[in-house]
Amino acid sequence: MKNNLTRKSTPRVALLIESSRSYGRELLMGIASYVRIHGPWSIEFEEGDPGEQLPKWFGRWQWDGIIARVSTPSMAKVLARTGVPVVDLSGNLPDTDFPRIRSDEMAVGTMAAEHLMERGFQNFAFCGYNGADWSDLRRTSFQRRISEAGFSCQAFENHEPLPSVSNLHYEEHSERHERDLMAWLQSLPKPCGLMACNDARGRQVLNCCREAGVAVPDEVAVIGVDKDEVFCELSDIPLSSVILNTQRIGFEAAGLLTLMMAGGSAASPSIMVKPMGVMARQSTDVLAIDDRHIAAALRHIREHACDGLDVESLLKIVPLSRSVLERRFSQIIGRPPKAEILRIRLDRVCRLLAESELSLAEVAEKAGFDHPEYMSRLFKKKMGITPGKFRRNSGSGGFPSR
Repeated sequence: MKNNLTRKSTPRVALLIESSRSYGRELLMGIASYVRIHGPWSIEFEEGDPGEQLPKWFGRWQWDGIIARVSTPSMAKVLARTGVPVVDLSGNLPDTDFPRIRSDEMAVGTMAAEHLMERGFQNFAFCGYNGADWSDLRRTSFQRRISEAGFSCQAFENHEPLPSVSNLHYEEHSERHERDLMAWLQSLPKPCGLMACNDARGRQVLNCCREAGVAVPDEVAVIGVDKDEVFCELSDIPLSSVILNTQRIGFEAAGLLTLMMAGGSAASPSIMVKPMGVMARQSTDVLAIDDRHIAAALRHIREHACDGLDVESLLKIVPLSRSVLERRFSQIIGRPPKAEILRIRLDRVCRLLAESELSLAEVAEKAGFDHPEYMSRLFKKKMGITPGKFRRNSGSGGFPSR
């Protein structure tokens, strides 16, 4: 099939992206943001889940480009036969020739592990969808980070359907094993920090904890992935979640497809987009620390780090000398109190940059920094990019023009 850009000004693009979950909807929003700036495109997409069968409308049109979450070998063959540029947003089939843009799954697992370790856990577990590429990668990186810290991690093992089905099928299949999941949750050493591969799985874990009489977060703290507001807020206990930069993935995919429709090619066969941070909610709001003085200091830091807190202030709430506090704090948390205060402040900066239109001076004030210049220097040193670039990458205020 020949590319039609030479005979018409508006490219016709098919979007084969499941839209019943927040991940797919955020991808579509990122694509829409790009098209608003660089369009127009003539777009067709299927509401809900296209699944393994392509929509009936797919064969009616001659496409200039396709953005898809390629889920099966048969789907990949059909898309390849069209002869038009295809950008894959799933990565489930690494042997295809389609360029891929996806979340940096290794960074996702690492971020979840560090969130739980910061709360003092020494027992860890992972619950995912075995055989799903993205879930397996998150599990691998989660277990690797836990192992690097000297701990071990248990994983829920059960037989899943073949990985050539849609993600919704994983959710449906996993419901058949909830009794096994409840027994596994009861068997975990407590207290335990658990990562679920996504928020749908996380909500299922929370439901099974309730049915099994496992207290959350005191016995098992749970973190998911996606920041799906419906799953996170409608769970029995609001679910903490790793925030993916999903709109950025959609935006970049649209930009890459534009390049390919104009005859260009992808600079890399696979592009990874790093997650933005963690949305902490009640499901991980706990400190699994036996040392009550260090637990008190850490909780005070969590509550007041952005209020001008310093290490001297901590000495007023715990009966410890500075040297003892710093030594015991570092042994348990993995960093000294001052570093933890700065980490909390920078987390606050990230959230304000991503979710608000506040000026840098206002962000600095709300995050506990006296000077925005110092905040910016520290942010770039720790994050590798300037606050302004972080804000643009996060999508606040719109995506940057190419």
